[in-house]
Amino acid sequence: MTVIAKIDLVGPKQRGLAMGLNEFAGYSAVALSAYGAAALASSFGLRLVPFLLGTALVTTGLVLSLFFVRETLPFAHWEAQQQGNTTPRLDWRRIFALVSWQDRRLLGISQAGLVNNLNDGMVWGLLPLWLAAHEANYAVIGLVTGAYPLVWGIGQIVTGGMSDRIGRTPFIVVGMVLQAFALVGFVAGKSFALWLAASVALGIGTAMVYPTLLAAISDLTAPSWRASAVGVYRFWRDLGYAVGALLAGGLADSFSIPFAFVAIALLTFFSGVLAGVTLRPTEAPFTA
Repeated sequence: MTVIAKIDLVGPKQRGLAMGLNEFAGYSAVALSAYGAAALASSFGLRLVPFLLGTALVTTGLVLSLFFVRETLPFAHWEAQQQGNTTPRLDWRRIFALVSWQDRRLLGISQAGLVNNLNDGMVWGLLPLWLAAHEANYAVIGLVTGAYPLVWGIGQIVTGGMSDRIGRTPFIVVGMVLQAFALVGFVAGKSFALWLAASVALGIGTAMVYPTLLAAISDLTAPSWRASAVGVYRFWRDLGYAVGALLAGGLADSFSIPFAFVAIALLTFFSGVLAGVTLRPTEAPFTA
């Protein structure tokens, strides 16, 4: 809902920037809360105090939502009126079909989101194991795995705003292809410097893709059913975490960790190619 509310508020010209700021805030908060919980646990133990931090944060969010967050749906209605868009809200089954397979541009966005999170799920599961197998110490593992979300989180502020000016498709295609090369780099590299470079490259690629896909979905859907379309896209995107964990584990168990990295790198590469084929920036948004 925070994503949808920001889309309602900013209008069509700054969606990429808004999505970049939203994702940056979210992942920065994840990092800070993880560090804060760990620091509290090291001083006070696991039983109670770290969970008080979570309770305080949830309570703060609830209070802010109840008393300070305003309804944004009227802005979506106003946007539709300004555009002269009188498209009625579509049936949910129709929206699901459109976003999932019927409209090729929305299909291209949904599959790219799924594959993006699929390789993310694989990295979190297999990269620490791969580094540990090469006798990397905990500090190296922490730096390599931490560089990826750090670059990803900060980079989204830049890439989201740039997609408003340059276009969504170049960021999606190049970002997916860069992710593919970075995944191969993890298993091709045999030193800390190469692993760190691959992690930074993966972060840049993900920063190019993550906020831009959300903005692209918003570009191609009418305000009357845009929120539902974003929900369907998020279903496919976040399903990628589960699919990635299962697929990566199965491939690594049946073959090897390098095989899993290379296989999912190829999948990511072709996902980027498919996104480039299906997304045609010269075509008008789907409105019926």
